[in-house]
Amino acid sequence: MAQKSRILIIGGTGYIGKFIVAASAKAGHPTFALIRESTRSDPVKGKLVENFKNLGVTLLHGDLHDHGSLVKAIKQVDVVISTVGRLQFGDQVKIIAAIKEAGNVKRFFPSEFGNDVDRVHAIGPAKTAFATKAKIRRTIEAEGIPYTYVTSNLFAGYFLPTLAQPGARAPPRDKVIIFGDGNAKAIFNKEEDIGSYTIRAVDDPRTLNKILYLRTPKNIYSLNELVALWEKKIGKTLEKIHVSEENILKDIKESEFPVNAILSIIHSVFVKGDETSFEIEASFGVEASELYPDFNYTTVDEYLDPFVGDFMEKGLSVPALFGYCNEP
Repeated sequence: MAQKSRILIIGGTGYIGKFIVAASAKAGHPTFALIRESTRSDPVKGKLVENFKNLGVTLLHGDLHDHGSLVKAIKQVDVVISTVGRLQFGDQVKIIAAIKEAGNVKRFFPSEFGNDVDRVHAIGPAKTAFATKAKIRRTIEAEGIPYTYVTSNLFAGYFLPTLAQPGARAPPRDKVIIFGDGNAKAIFNKEEDIGSYTIRAVDDPRTLNKILYLRTPKNIYSLNELVALWEKKIGKTLEKIHVSEENILKDIKESEFPVNAILSIIHSVFVKGDETSFEIEASFGVEASELYPDFNYTTVDEYLDPFVGDFMEKGLSVPALFGYCNEP
């Protein structure tokens, strides 16, 4: 059996990063996490770091802006996975430079984990973020660095507990916002599954210089279908409040961050259908559930079940949604 690659995760204490660190360690890869000195003293991230240590992760002290520490860390591994956040997407050129100097990396996964940034019709803050990711792609390709881009689509933990209702803290009880005609198909994947699929791709030659799409068949839902599934689970019909594309575009233009960012992603996914509006062609991509049919990913149906109990017991309601709904 071939030896498993040594993996370095940069940004491992971030939202999706912690799931990828855990998946790597649990899959038996020698796993390394680049950690800033200040992270240990952070009350939240410090606990994550301790959890990493318990999983057997090797902690390497360094910083994205410290070239020497980056090169030193990268020289110890075979694969680099970046999970840095939005504000550091552009700074990944520093990782690319360090990979080039180290000269030993056989695969780089830049921070993607969302829509395919080469095939979107986004506006506003989402357009800016996607354009930065696309620029990083072009830099990787120009430098001749072996890569895999992971297009995981929507984070289930962020969108499913509220049925994609902006500003909500719980599933809708009485009213639900429908964006556009509600028929655009979106894809929801559980964060742990995203981590597992990403790590499976590390040593897979089929994913080399490809986009790995997590287009899991049982997790493809339009907003209308998602609401219908929720209504079936709770045994209640919700009032639908339809918001036109024109109004969404107006709100994106007039809103401040982070509201405009959230709405611009909603527009891309739930109005333009950017996650499912194209076919995956062998020339540029592969689909995760087809590559790894033995992996039992969590379905949207399964994911929503625990929220039904909370809904029934606590009578959870939705707060006002960015002016679209005047009643809680």
